[in-house]
Amino acid sequence: MSTTFHEDVSSTVLRRMKEGGFDFARAHPIEFYAIFPDEKRARIAASNFRGESTNTQISARDDGGWNLQVSKVMYATYDGIGDFEQDLENLVEPLGGVVDGWGVTQEIEAHPA
Repeated sequence: MSTTFHEDVSSTVLRRMKEGGFDFARAHPIEFYAIFPDEKRARIAASNFRGESTNTQISARDDGGWNLQVSKVMYATYDGIGDFEQDLENLVEPLGGVVDGWGVTQEIEAHPA
């Protein structure tokens, strides 16, 4: 996937998050996704992420491939997301994987009735 494509998608998502009232002033767990052809390669990639601000999960896909989800607690900035996504791509591509985007859960504040 080209860097330009990542930039366009991230710009659009971040703009929609801003329009939806996302709290950019605090760190959030942001999930980054990759797909691998087999469990072994997904586990090798997952083993590269250690630390208190990251968490990894792998799971089987219906098509026989394997998902890798890397959750990193960070500020939702264009540069921060882009840098991490590029680092992830540099790690997964030599293992036969492909980056499959990122996401974050937006918390909705409850308003008193």
